[in-house]
Amino acid sequence: MNIFRKFMSMSVLLWAVSGAARGADAPTGPLTLSPDAPDTYTVVKGDTLWGIAGHFLRDPWRWPEIWHINEQIKDPHWIYPGDILHLIYVDGQPQVVVERGGSVHLTPQVRTQDLNQAIPAIPYEIVAAFMSKPSVIAGEDTHNLPYVVAMRDRHVVIGGVGDQFYARGVTGSDPGVRYNVVRLGKKLTDPDDHAFLGYMAIYSGSGRVDGQGTIDRKPTDLTRLSLVDSAREIEEGDKLVHDGVETPLDFVPHAPAAQVDGKIIAVVDGVSAIGQYQVVAINRGHRHGLEPGHVLVSWQHADTVIDSAGRNPGIPREFKSVLPRHVQLPDERSGTMMVFRTYDRLSYALMLTSDTQVRVNDPVRNP
Repeated sequence: MNIFRKFMSMSVLLWAVSGAARGADAPTGPLTLSPDAPDTYTVVKGDTLWGIAGHFLRDPWRWPEIWHINEQIKDPHWIYPGDILHLIYVDGQPQVVVERGGSVHLTPQVRTQDLNQAIPAIPYEIVAAFMSKPSVIAGEDTHNLPYVVAMRDRHVVIGGVGDQFYARGVTGSDPGVRYNVVRLGKKLTDPDDHAFLGYMAIYSGSGRVDGQGTIDRKPTDLTRLSLVDSAREIEEGDKLVHDGVETPLDFVPHAPAAQVDGKIIAVVDGVSAIGQYQVVAINRGHRHGLEPGHVLVSWQHADTVIDSAGRNPGIPREFKSVLPRHVQLPDERSGTMMVFRTYDRLSYALMLTSDTQVRVNDPVRNP
């Protein structure tokens, strides 16, 4: 059963195998193959790691556990269209090996190819869009981001394309570099102890660097930008986020070594119901042992219902509501997510599966 749909059409498939996949974070539970796992699978253009892994495993993120690793090879291993993956058993344990050039090699081989074509562990486009136009900003970032100081021509606010404004904290940016302007909104707090974690953010527009400001021909710490896109009025104090923010995605999915018991505290776009490929913020981070690549599972709190049939069946139905018997239904697993950016007490994760409705305040735990 393939529980991961294809991210998007791409030309090649990457799977980077590292020591982290074999270390202390590796899951200890039994590995379960998909009921219809094939003996062989031929990689085709447009495939993704998650799509292929779903053919073999019930939990596709545990792919490193069946990939046959050669301990002598230190570089990442790559899979390309045309490769044939074989499911074999060694000492009763499933392994996947790759066939290249018409023969089966029991160890992955290194191939030279343009790394720009490689597919990351999670869809980079979604993560990059979130990081450049964030809807959630961690508390640590709010203190370091550049910000709007004033509008040119003494305007209180601006909103028209071509309008200019000055910002402080923009360093090392050549003319033409773009920044997205966001406004800090609702504060985010940890539902467990009410500690401040960050802000919801609202995209206001995009500005292009014109150059550094000067006074009497001497440079200042102010940078002048021109508005090139506007979603709402720009105000003093709005934050600037570089349009080219990059997040390394060459990590291997693995379970956290420590027990994680957190909650979803926010979701991109501010919606309440969360679906596949949406970014969520959770109230756990560095101090809780989280790192990029960690896989977590969300759980749906079940309702409390009245067991009207189980109490005193001889009593007429109209009297059963007088002393109702309340029953708490068990929690149900609702989705799988992968952490891609961590802070002290907050992390961003991408929902990879959504088996049922996922909502803000739902618990997140180890898989």
